[in-house]
Amino acid sequence: MTVTLTRAKSDFPRTGKPVSARRMLLWLVAPSLVLLLLINAYPLVYAALQSVHDGSLINTGDYVGLDNYRATLTSPAFWRSVQFTLIFTVVGVFGSWLGGLGLALLLRTRIPGRTVFKTLLLLPWVVPVVVSSTAWNWLVATPQSPLPSLAQALGFDTPLFLADPVLAKITVCVFKVWISVPFMMMLIGAALAGVDHTVYEAADVDGASKWQQFLHITLPMISRSTYISWILMTIFCVNDFPTIFLLTGGGPVDATTSLVVLSYRTVFQNFQVGPGVAIAFLMTASLVVVSVALYRQIRKAHV
Repeated sequence: MTVTLTRAKSDFPRTGKPVSARRMLLWLVAPSLVLLLLINAYPLVYAALQSVHDGSLINTGDYVGLDNYRATLTSPAFWRSVQFTLIFTVVGVFGSWLGGLGLALLLRTRIPGRTVFKTLLLLPWVVPVVVSSTAWNWLVATPQSPLPSLAQALGFDTPLFLADPVLAKITVCVFKVWISVPFMMMLIGAALAGVDHTVYEAADVDGASKWQQFLHITLPMISRSTYISWILMTIFCVNDFPTIFLLTGGGPVDATTSLVVLSYRTVFQNFQVGPGVAIAFLMTASLVVVSVALYRQIRKAHV
């Protein structure tokens, strides 16, 4: 004997939220959204107005249209800053990623004192950049500093790390990698913690080498976290003012002047607000393009 149970459609509970609840949530979120828009939108709109005016810090000035952007794009100083910003960003992003990946993989192994080692590795990221830059200045700034003195004792010429344009660029990039590796290590370590060990066990059974497991298991598994870290580090590097300004001030002979340092000098030292804000808007546009491109890679990434 078969018993069929039927139930009217109206008897089932409704899964959607009532309209009144949605309106209530909207009213609760509205003050935060309005405040967020005011905090971010007003400075953005005002900066956009300044970029098309020939004014000062206290006066908007006359409308000049796109003249500030034309002057910026035809300035040799701007393109020198673009070149160094690209070098600084590429080295900062991929150097810190490689270092963070290597340390994250090392910390997954059973090494003695792993917890203490991990804590010490976080110090470059935790210590304020003012303290770190002061320490690096003490290490390399003058011929009597420890590293130049060591090079001289070994029979080399005394290197002027912050006075030679090429060495200054290298020093700034290495310093950026040094303070950024712990951030990458934590981000990649969290991604690696989500990888199931049984995948590696199955690969061992199939005879895959450690290098093959790294290429075909580890990297694809952490690909989304990798793209996110690249987006964040790109933004950090392009907008990094204190690292460069505290270490070299943009010198020598503007060798380490990035776009953000050039924008600061243009606005607060040369008092040319329009061109300085135009530089900042060009930086923002480039960051948006890079972020969108990497975000599309995140959506395409799959395991």
